[in-house]
Amino acid sequence: MGNRDIRAAWNYHNGTKHPGGHLMSYHHQYDPMRNPSPFKIYEELDPIPLSLDTPLLDLPALSAIATGVTPIADGQTPDVGMLAKILHLSSGITKTLQHDWGAMQFRAAACTGALYHIELYLVCGDLPGIDAGVYHFDPSESALRRLRKGDYRNTLADATGDEPAVAHAPAILVYSDIFWRNAVKYQAREYRHAFWDSGTIIANSLAAATACNLPAKLVAGFVDESVNRLLDLDVNREVALALVPIGFASEGTAGSPPAFGPLDLRTVPVPDDEIDFPAIREMHEASSLASRDEVVAWRDGSPAITAPSPSGTLVSIETDTRSGSLGDSVETVITRRGSARRFSHESITFPELSTVLAKATQEIAADFLSPQSPALNHIYLIVNAVDGLRPGVYVFHRKMQVLELLRPGDFRGEAGHLGLDQALPADASVDVFFMVDLEPVLERFGNRGYRAAQLEASIMAGRLYLGAYALRLGATGLTFYDDAVTEFFSPHAQGKSAMFLLALGRRSRQK
Repeated sequence: MGNRDIRAAWNYHNGTKHPGGHLMSYHHQYDPMRNPSPFKIYEELDPIPLSLDTPLLDLPALSAIATGVTPIADGQTPDVGMLAKILHLSSGITKTLQHDWGAMQFRAAACTGALYHIELYLVCGDLPGIDAGVYHFDPSESALRRLRKGDYRNTLADATGDEPAVAHAPAILVYSDIFWRNAVKYQAREYRHAFWDSGTIIANSLAAATACNLPAKLVAGFVDESVNRLLDLDVNREVALALVPIGFASEGTAGSPPAFGPLDLRTVPVPDDEIDFPAIREMHEASSLASRDEVVAWRDGSPAITAPSPSGTLVSIETDTRSGSLGDSVETVITRRGSARRFSHESITFPELSTVLAKATQEIAADFLSPQSPALNHIYLIVNAVDGLRPGVYVFHRKMQVLELLRPGDFRGEAGHLGLDQALPADASVDVFFMVDLEPVLERFGNRGYRAAQLEASIMAGRLYLGAYALRLGATGLTFYDDAVTEFFSPHAQGKSAMFLLALGRRSRQK
């Protein structure tokens, strides 16, 4: 089943809906005391410690999430210190909490269930402080381990059909997913979480690159087999999801990469009770691209996405006029960020909501989006407590920078139900739903459009996370009852599918 047979995406999407998706089992049992290790450790390779001493630009997080860096002819080359900071602020350990049963380490970006199933790899040429090679990032030691020696960037350039950002990148990050680490709890729905969790990490990566004054771009189109083979991944357990080229070299890569074969490197073994969820692998295979030509055709054009013209009451957003210089730096905000476990019912202000919405929904530099194309996701909100904004249901028109009131009223109870009957969305000041009309997206991009839709939603949600914490608010990502979300926001959202839910508010000080 190839990428163009979109029955695979519909089968997976419908089969992993809450509640009662046919690819989910009510009999599955999850024991958090038997979680897989959240670290991939190459036992035979020596770690290369990374120093975090390199200072970043004094750039507020609210500016970093909303802007990118334009490539310049003279080039922008990262050194090992910059790459160390980007890796750490993407997936490094930022805090450790002590519990009766032991220590819990938290990473720089949010992850479903704190199961940390996303791995990061670095492919680079010779750079200041680091030799050309293929490396794995180990957050447990804040270190790199070199898997291959030599410059393999051309392998990735070829795999992406010579995507310019990759062909001219001094360094390229590759994000992968280890299925079982997350499926141990979430079963076949894990493949959605693969893009939710890699997307929030990528949001951090892009912001950190901006704070290093380096261009960066999300690349979702590549020949899957080529990238997986370069990293020597066991594709029954781990697969590459996305690439982010970092920096710019005017001449690009030259020559052919060294020949390579399997590495046969030992890693810490997975537990004996690992369970396979074939639906994950089937969806990944069905959304894979097999050749350069297929990759080039995949990214050539945009889906025909339309949205109803506003017909209700419109409210122009009111961003804080100080937002360009407001709040703490990227590094400070990422280090402080967490997932709120309880919200108070205290209101946030309309300028606070406006500021994070405006900053988080700026254009994402991605190979499946052009400056002229609309975003894949539509943004719906349940407003519970925002000073200066009437409670109710809204849709955000990003190009116009206005909120359209769909229905006024108190919908805290409904918000709690939509968010899988949890207290967090009911208590939050605002619940933000990212929704996609999958039909034109899949028609244009095939099954891989499902990856792109999830990634775009999660990157914007990751930016909302950072924007909220920059303003010292709280945020948390949540799962949802799929069809109930569509029904609640209809008729405006009729035919759309929920991709991500993020709750925003003021954190409760209660224990």
